[in-house]
Order: sequence, then structure tokens, then C-alpha cells
Amino acid sequence: MNVFLTGASGYIGGAVARRLVRAGHTVRGLTRTPGVAGALAAAGIEPVVGDLGDVALLEREARRADAVVNTADSDHRGAVDTFVGALRGSGKVLIHTSGTSVIGDDAQGRSASGTVFDDAVPFSPGDHPVRRARYDVDRAVTDAGDTGLRTVVLCNSLIYGNGTGPRPQTVLIPPLVRQALGSGVVRVVGRGLNRWSTVHVDDVADLYHLALTDPAATGFHFVEGGADASFAEIREAIARRLGLGPIEPWDLRSAGAAWGEGFARYALGANSRVRATRARALGWRPSRPSVVDWIERDMPLP
Repeated sequence: MNVFLTGASGYIGGAVARRLVRAGHTVRGLTRTPGVAGALAAAGIEPVVGDLGDVALLEREARRADAVVNTADSDHRGAVDTFVGALRGSGKVLIHTSGTSVIGDDAQGRSASGTVFDDAVPFSPGDHPVRRARYDVDRAVTDAGDTGLRTVVLCNSLIYGNGTGPRPQTVLIPPLVRQALGSGVVRVVGRGLNRWSTVHVDDVADLYHLALTDPAATGFHFVEGGADASFAEIREAIARRLGLGPIEPWDLRSAGAAWGEGFARYALGANSRVRATRARALGWRPSRPSVVDWIERDMPLP
């Protein structure tokens, strides 16, 4: 298949693009950074320099491709609307990347939630405006499946593992590592009792390939690898990897000053637990090591 993929130089997009190339697909990859075009080309990805605000470019690339895979920005409604408009009635495939912070709570690291959201059951994101906006974007993609194209939303949990693209690092764990290295003290938000579902980046890439090639893949899918972890467990794994002894709870104000209030409160301090029932029904079988094993054995250090 001829695939247009956004975010080709990013953590998720880089892994997915390379997985698709290995499977024999032709991938044209959008990047905002001209300097990474050579690295993309060396990996067999045809670089397209531009951004999600260039409507004409997105329309042109979508119409020439057999499928569009959007990994660049979960919340860019304009890009989604452009892709849906360009692909409507074509019978082509649109895969959109979301994230499970859409169902995150406000635990502030103080407690674990017993609620696990299952993609076989409808859910509500609550009233937080950022989560509601992301939910609306996801719904726009899934609803477009009734307009003559096949649409898939892959809503990823905490992704870990070593990426292969120009930007190979995950989002949630490196800030914890940098803080620990800078201060000599391993910290998380509150007591770190909040839990996230987790998934290895290579298992994620396998699922994107499956969603692209299996006509049965439609609609909304959570993405998790079979285990979750508390941030206390992640903190302890980081301490062991770095050889650091002090482990301290951190109040939200201090954590917000270091990591940003929104990121600390609604990502690092939240619960986000999901079950990928629909992906497993397609035959997806995640099999990579756990996030704790990865941190202790394979996580690159700054």
C-alpha cells in the first residue's frame, strides 16, 4: 500500500513508519523539520516537509495515498477534518492516533483507581475541556467511517521502549529521569500511587500495521500491552537503574514547577487504565518486556 504518515520523525510515527516499510509498504512521511529528511530517506521513508496546517499539502498527499496514518497530533481537529474531507467516499483507510489521558482522572498521585475502561464498552471522558476536545476529535474520525472510508482510532496508553526515528524517546518517563539525575532524588507526583496501562512501542507498531491491513479493523481501540504500573513502581525502577537511594513524594505545586502544572497533574499524577479488547479480537498479541524491565535493562540514559 501507498501510505501517507504524519509525524514520521516522532517517537510513535518513526516506529510505525519503519514497521510499515519492513512490511513492504511505500511510506511518504510528513515532518516539520527539514534537517531530518536525510534520516527518513535512509530508512526508506520518502520525506515530505510541511505541517498539519498546510491544508493543500494534506489534501494532495491523502488523495494520492491508499491510506493515511496520523501520528503527529492527537488534538489537531483541522488536520482530521482535512483528511476526512479528502478521503470521503474513496474506500481508503484513515488511522488516527489518540491517547488514554482522554480518560485520565485527577488523583494527583494519591491513589490508584479501580476503574479500567474497556473499548468494548462506551465511555465518557468527563467534563475537562482538553479531554472533551480529544474525545470529540476521536469521535469525528470514527463517525467518518460512515462516509465511504475505513477509519480507525488507536488510543495509546503509556508507551515505552527505544524508538528508532530521529526522536526516539517516549513522553512520560524521560522527565522523571532528568529530574532524578539533576537533583539526585527520584520523585513523582504525590506518592505515585496512580496507575497507567502501558505498552511497548514495538507492539504499538505491530498494531498499526494490523489496523492498516485488516479490513475488520474499524472504530475506536484502546492500546495496552497487558499490564499496568504505578508511578511508584516506575520511580523505584528508575532509582535502581540510576543507582540512586533517596525516593521522595512530591507535592503537586513542586511537581508542577518542575514539569508544568498540567503535565504533572493530568499526566504524571493521573490514573489511566484501559483494556484493549477490540485489538486482541483482531489477533494482536503484545509480547515485549514490561515497562519496569525496560527501565532497568534497556532504557537509554541522557
